[in-house]
Amino acid sequence: MRASQLFFPTLREVPAEAEMTSHKLLLRGGFIRRVGAGIYNYLPLGYRVIKKIENIVREEMDAQGAQEILMPGLVPAELYRETGRWDEDVLFKFKDRTDREYSIGFTHEEVVTDIVRRDVRSYRELPLNLYQIQSKGRDEPRPRGGVVRGREFIMLDAYSFDRTKEDCDLAYEKMWIAFSRILARCGLDAIVVEAESGAIGGKENEEYMVLADSGEDVVLHCPSCGYAANAERCEIGDRPAAKPSVEMRPLELIDTPNQRTIEEVTQFLGKKPEDLVKTLIYKAGNEVVAALVRGDRDLNEAKLARTLETKHVEMADAETIERVTGAAVGFAGPVGLDGVRIIADREIADMANFVVGGNKTDTHFVNVNLDRDIKVTTWADLRIASAGDPCPRCDGTLESLRAIEAAHIFKLGTIYSEAMGATFLDADGQEKPFVMGCYGIGVSRMLAAIPEVHNDADGIIWPISVAPFEVEILLLNPEDNDQCAVATLLYEELLGSGVDVLLDERDERPGVKFKDADLIGIPIQVVCGRLASEGKIEVRLRSEKDKQVIAIDEGTARVLELRRSLFQALEEKADVFCAGRRK
Repeated sequence: MRASQLFFPTLREVPAEAEMTSHKLLLRGGFIRRVGAGIYNYLPLGYRVIKKIENIVREEMDAQGAQEILMPGLVPAELYRETGRWDEDVLFKFKDRTDREYSIGFTHEEVVTDIVRRDVRSYRELPLNLYQIQSKGRDEPRPRGGVVRGREFIMLDAYSFDRTKEDCDLAYEKMWIAFSRILARCGLDAIVVEAESGAIGGKENEEYMVLADSGEDVVLHCPSCGYAANAERCEIGDRPAAKPSVEMRPLELIDTPNQRTIEEVTQFLGKKPEDLVKTLIYKAGNEVVAALVRGDRDLNEAKLARTLETKHVEMADAETIERVTGAAVGFAGPVGLDGVRIIADREIADMANFVVGGNKTDTHFVNVNLDRDIKVTTWADLRIASAGDPCPRCDGTLESLRAIEAAHIFKLGTIYSEAMGATFLDADGQEKPFVMGCYGIGVSRMLAAIPEVHNDADGIIWPISVAPFEVEILLLNPEDNDQCAVATLLYEELLGSGVDVLLDERDERPGVKFKDADLIGIPIQVVCGRLASEGKIEVRLRSEKDKQVIAIDEGTARVLELRRSLFQALEEKADVFCAGRRK
């Protein structure tokens, strides 16, 4: 490709809409352009990267026996209703001219299960793994970071169908290998962490996290044993602190007019947030429960749901809170709270003489103590983990890291197949539900994740496997016959060798060409400048500042050698990552 024919509208200034580093660089480099909140155009450079990521995905998925299909972007409401997911708040819903309801597909478990239940009847047709690379739509409340979290995005979603849990475990391991190799070949160093299943469901799942200071996810990691989990999932070790010997003071009900929040109450009473216990009223189906966590902690709703053995919990509305506690929102407390299960975080067991809501508007209890004043129904790990918490697997201490989620894999079991009546005839002649897994990679998110971690002050540094071009030849003066002849010769030789090469022969100043080259981040740069008259060119890697001056007749061989070594390094990275799993 010649740069004079390539549409890549670069920007010198950082657009006001840009947030993360990758967002700024993708906009400045002419890779993407915004259409609306969370909706982007992929311009030629960006789409070339997307296609290269997709090619790597296909190679690794096919190598594990998965088969590519394409499912529709529009999903009839009745399919989502079969599994109870029609009420998910991220669905884009609409009606056709006959009032039939549809959604833009946000994930395709129901659609693929419908395919399999119609056409797969016998265990002899298993195992089966079907995947697609397709655009999805989710009504994200807070799209951010350009294509990191969008309302429309490109995703690989794969679905395995097996006879038994053991067969599903094997399918899961194959996808673990495929995903690990995909990310490593794309130049990403990911860590695999335990995670919440969210709207997908299933009990066992893992996320691939790319560490980045700007990431929207928090990962808790133990350097002692290697345990790692998303903050939404992370367990906290049950390592009770030495309970201080404190004399129980008399319980008092204090007037706290209009003091509802933790900040307001602590300031009013002259206390610290860790001296308070929050009483959060939740609904779990038809049951109302009270969840207790320390005042400076946040409740983990997923942990509460697991403790209550239910799929979802939700904050009670103001009317329910007033009915149960007798007080307005902001004054709920566990003292004298009758007819409601009290679920307390384990950390509270070490507290004494703390503050809680008074179950009467504009009041709080002080000097509250367990057993004497509160009868806890259930003790559990309820709060969101944070740095400094004890590891749940060893005596280590958790560290906090920021990350971008790149992929997520799930063992679904039979939750979808049972809900949709998807069964097969097993060897014993019995109808049995398919045991399923599902696996997703954010293809368009990787377009952002890669430059988020591969960049410098001058622009993007693409790994060669996904770079829009592998080599860029900079012809500094198109009017110079020697430079033009050398650049053209190298361009044609590299094209003939199967190299994806860009020739910048535009009528621009050399400084503009150098800045654009560094901004868009093509990994191998070849400069044809004044040294061409001496039979020499300059070659350098975008990731390094040093350049090599070599003879023109060595140019093609040197570029091919560099190209081969860059690809080999990525393959070795993939092998090493997967070898660690097998240990």
